[in-house]
Amino acid sequence: MSKIVLAGGCFWGMEELFRKLPGITGTRVGYTGGHLPNPKYDDTHDSKSGHAEAVEINYDPEKTSLKIILEFFFRIHDPSTPNRQGNDKGTQYRSAIFYAGEEEKKIAQDVIDAVNKSGKWPGKVATTLEPAAIFYEGEDYHQDYLQKHPNGYTCHWIRPDWVLD
Repeated sequence: MSKIVLAGGCFWGMEELFRKLPGITGTRVGYTGGHLPNPKYDDTHDSKSGHAEAVEINYDPEKTSLKIILEFFFRIHDPSTPNRQGNDKGTQYRSAIFYAGEEEKKIAQDVIDAVNKSGKWPGKVATTLEPAAIFYEGEDYHQDYLQKHPNGYTCHWIRPDWVLD
């Protein structure tokens, strides 16, 4: 099994869409990329912790690939809006790929370059590439949130035209 940590706005919506992809074996939401140890939800909302709301995605590399996962990531959020998704604003809502090694970083950069070259997205990708850091699991009430609250808030959806050829 492999895993990748992605941030792209509110973690609930991303988790719900990723869990439906073939080859995904598990997800959990949490916080990463900052300097405050053991952050909680309220710690991330003053932007002082440096953490992003993120989703840890476990996947079977025999059934899907990091490239496929990243291409999907760029379809379910707007990577051209720095520190924002929909009404959610702040560094905790930044778009970021937390890579665990040079191979993952290269794959991520190749996908970013392809998205930028395609001209299908509304602007240049603002997604940052950040080395993997400690992933702090979010509170229980955030895990599987949209499973527990099917009509809950989300700013994520699949954009049908944002597809790489």
